Amino acid sequence: MTLRLTLISPATSEALREVRFDDDGPLDPAGIARAQAVASAVDPSPRAYASPSPRCRGTAEALGLCAEPLEELAGCAMGRWRGQTLEAVAAAEEAGVSAWLSDPAAAPHGGESLRDLRIRVGAWLDGLTAGSGRVTAVAEPDVIRAAMVHALAAPDVTAWRLDVRPLTAVHLTGRAGRWNLRAGEELVQG
Repeated sequence: MTLRLTLISPATSEALREVRFDDDGPLDPAGIARAQAVASAVDPSPRAYASPSPRCRGTAEALGLCAEPLEELAGCAMGRWRGQTLEAVAAAEEAGVSAWLSDPAAAPHGGESLRDLRIRVGAWLDGLTAGSGRVTAVAEPDVIRAAMVHALAAPDVTAWRLDVRPLTAVHLTGRAGRWNLRAGEELVQG
C-alpha cells in the first residue's frame, strides 16, 4: 500500500512579503487570485488537510479543496516573536536569533523549537503511512520543510537550507515506514 502526499505551500500574504513571523493574517488579494488561477493544477484528492492558519485555509479554499484544518500541521509556535519582522527581532535579540538559527533545539522566543516542529510533523507523517491513496495538505512553509527533513531522515538543521516558495508542491510517497521525495513543483495555470 502506497500513500501519495502532496504538500502545497500557501499563497502570498502581507506577513510573507514583509518577512514577518506569521500573525494569523489572511491572504492578500493577489494571493487569492493566484491560488484561484492555479486551482485546476491541484488534484482534488478525497483526503485534504490544511494548517489551521487563515492563509493556509484560505489557500485551500481558493484551490477548491475541502480541507480539514489540523493542529498537527500548525506552523512553528514563535512565542513572543509572533507578528514581528525578522529584522526587528534580530535588532532586539541578536543572540536569540543566532541561537535559533544555529541550534535546532533552541527556542529563545518561548515557543516551539525547530526540532519539536519536525518531531510533531514527523509523527503526523508516520501516522499517514498506515493508509494508502492520495492526500493533499496545504501547509505553512516551515511545516513543509519539517516534513522534507523527516522524510529524508536528514539533520534538523537542514530545514534552514530548504526554500519553499508560495504555491509550490512537494510530493512524498510513503510505504513501509519509508518516504521518497519529489520537490519543488510550481503550480501553474491549467
